[in-house]
Amino acid sequence: MRNKLTITLLALATTAMAQNVIDVHSHIITPEFLSALESEGRQMEEGFPIPQFNPENHLKWMDEAGIQTSVLTLAAPQPTSAKVVRGTNEAAAQLKREHPGRYLFCAALPLPDVDAAIREAIYALDTLKADGIKLATNIEGQYLGAPELDPLFAVLSERQAVVILHPHRPNPVNQQVMQQTPLAMQEYLGETTRAVSNMISRNVLARYPGVKVVVPHCGAYLPLSIPRMKSLTPVMQANKMVGQIDYEANLSSLYFDLAGAHSPEVIRMLLTITTPDHLLYGSDYPYVAPQVLTQSLKRMQQYLSTEPDLAPFREMILHKNAEYLLGQSKTRPVPETYNGKMIVRLAEIEVYPEHLTEYLKFANEVDRLSVEREPGVICLYPMQSAEDPCQIRILEIYASDEAYQLHLKTDHFQKYKQGTLHMVKDLKLPTMQPLDPETMKLIFQKKR
Repeated sequence: MRNKLTITLLALATTAMAQNVIDVHSHIITPEFLSALESEGRQMEEGFPIPQFNPENHLKWMDEAGIQTSVLTLAAPQPTSAKVVRGTNEAAAQLKREHPGRYLFCAALPLPDVDAAIREAIYALDTLKADGIKLATNIEGQYLGAPELDPLFAVLSERQAVVILHPHRPNPVNQQVMQQTPLAMQEYLGETTRAVSNMISRNVLARYPGVKVVVPHCGAYLPLSIPRMKSLTPVMQANKMVGQIDYEANLSSLYFDLAGAHSPEVIRMLLTITTPDHLLYGSDYPYVAPQVLTQSLKRMQQYLSTEPDLAPFREMILHKNAEYLLGQSKTRPVPETYNGKMIVRLAEIEVYPEHLTEYLKFANEVDRLSVEREPGVICLYPMQSAEDPCQIRILEIYASDEAYQLHLKTDHFQKYKQGTLHMVKDLKLPTMQPLDPETMKLIFQKKR
């Protein structure tokens, strides 16, 4: 009986949480868009049939799933007509006006014509009041990060624009491979990683810091590719193949939606390259059946309620991060805590043996500087297993949510985080609940 009651209460809690969910990954598909693709013979260009989109059905599903707001973007493939792109943006703007609070939208641009894209971006942001811009990973082989796109990014940076990315068919593409393994199953992930890596290698986001970019599908392969990029950067620079890359600045501009195969493990992997305030819920409506999306959201709500290390980020991921990013809230999201005051963690880290000595130097430095310079850092105490020296444990105690958030933004923590990404084999950050917080305070008041 008690187990049934617990399950019922959990279900009620997750349903209540869902009422403010913001979905940053949904697509508008207009009749004009479909007609244009049909006239160009491109209905199956992405290797997948384009679904129907009906606002009434979408809103019905949002109500049933508990989603307050959906951000609409144009689906792939990109139409060649600037008129069709403009029509889609106008249709999205109309839906936003007709359903205030339920729809936001990011406008499409008529690339690869950069001048036309700039004009459309200005019109969409200034006149249509678009909430951001949607960019494809590539249009006719023009990949994000290409030098000719710099003027566009300069305009977007001036307007502090949010950019939502979506993978498109790579150019060129091997048709045989595409038939054997459809794009959505694998190449979309490679395509997203390719485009973002290209932007990073050219320092695009560091040079245009006003742009904030939402990366789709759980970050694709970026948690694996970024450490490799960083480890190879000195070799590439020595051979004059790349210039200086400000990884910290580039990564700080990236946000990640969790559309697709999300899981606690995927979120933990993303947290090796980003912070909890950069994770967003996404559905990929209408490309996935509504009942499947509903179950997927419920599963996310459940593990964000029951996984101790992820539970503090539950409402941040479901809606608070998106509200802040999209200008719906001016309050910077912070994690919840279990005791209402201090944050206590026992970081569990496994280091690759060949990097152990170097890692310990980084860890000792950041721990010392944090305790010395940050009043809100009560304790950062690193320990090494006597049986396996590659197993590191760090007792972390922060005075408050605010102290923890300030710590994440310090130069010494960012230096540690970016400098050790390739050294860490495994990382877990379980949040602990002190049994007696008042006694714990006394411990740190005692003198030696």
